[in-house]
Amino acid sequence: MRRILLISMLLPLVAMVFSGKIEAQELKAYQLFEGDGSKTDFGQMVERIKEADVVFFGEFHNNPICHWLQREILEILYGEHGDNLVVGAEFFEAHDQLILDEYFSGYISENNFNNEARFWGNYDTDYKPMVEYARQRGLPFIATNVPRRYANLIFREGFEGLDSLPVQDGRQYMAPLPIEVDMDLRTYQMMLEMAHGEGADKFVYAQAIKDATMAHFIHENMEENTRFYHINGSFHTNYKEGIIWYLERLNPELNIVNISSVTAPDAKEWNDEHDGIGDFVLSINQNMTPTH
Repeated sequence: MRRILLISMLLPLVAMVFSGKIEAQELKAYQLFEGDGSKTDFGQMVERIKEADVVFFGEFHNNPICHWLQREILEILYGEHGDNLVVGAEFFEAHDQLILDEYFSGYISENNFNNEARFWGNYDTDYKPMVEYARQRGLPFIATNVPRRYANLIFREGFEGLDSLPVQDGRQYMAPLPIEVDMDLRTYQMMLEMAHGEGADKFVYAQAIKDATMAHFIHENMEENTRFYHINGSFHTNYKEGIIWYLERLNPELNIVNISSVTAPDAKEWNDEHDGIGDFVLSINQNMTPTH
C-alpha cells in the first residue's frame, strides 16, 4: 500500500518535470508582433490588412516562412477583394511587363515565358506559386522594379549617368526624373554607414531609384477600388520608408500596412531594436534553413 501511495504521489511530479523539459525544448519557427512589440497572431493581422489599400510584405528573399505566408495572404486577399486585387513584386523588373502580360493573357506558352523572362534564381521554388495563383485567377501582376542595369549605372555614375538616356527607351522603365532623395531617412542613413567613404551617396541613389520606381508603378496601376499587394525585400519598406515614402508623396490618402521580417535567436522574444520597423513584424528563427 505504501509503495502504491508513493508511486501515485511521484507520478504528477515526474509528469511536470517531463512536460517542462519538452516545453523548454520546443522550437517556434516564427512569431508575429505588432510594431510596438506586443504579440499578435495571423488571424488578427489578416483582419487589419483586409482593410488596407496597399499591403507590403517585406521579405527575406531566401526564407521559406516568408514565402509560405505570402502565398497564404494572397489567397486571403483575393477572397476578400476578388478582381479588385492587383499584385506586384520587386522580383520582376519593369521591362518584363510585356512578356508577363502576354503569358497571363495566354498569348505565349509557359515555356516561352520561362525562357524569355528574367527570373531570379529562386523563382521556381519561392515565387512561381504566387505568380501562378494570380495568373489562374486573372489578377494583374505588375513588374515594379527598375531594371538592374540602370540601378547599377546610378551606383557607378550617380543620376547624371541617366542624362543621355532616351525618354522613350530606358526612362519608361523607371520613376519620372528627377527624383527626390531624402538622405535623412533612417534606412538611407543605415546604408550610408554601411558604405562609408567615397561613393556612399551613389549607393543610396541606386536604392532610391528602385524605391521610387516601385512606388511609381504601384501608383500607376491603382484605380478607385484597387487593392494592391506588393512583395519586396524588407529593407525597401522598413519603418514605412523606401517605397512607402515615395508612394505616400504620390497619394497621401492611402491606407498602407507593411509587414517587416526580422530574424532572432528565439522567434518568440521581442527585440526593442525592431520598434516601429513595421505595422506587423514577422520574427523568424535565425536558424531557419534558407531556400537557396
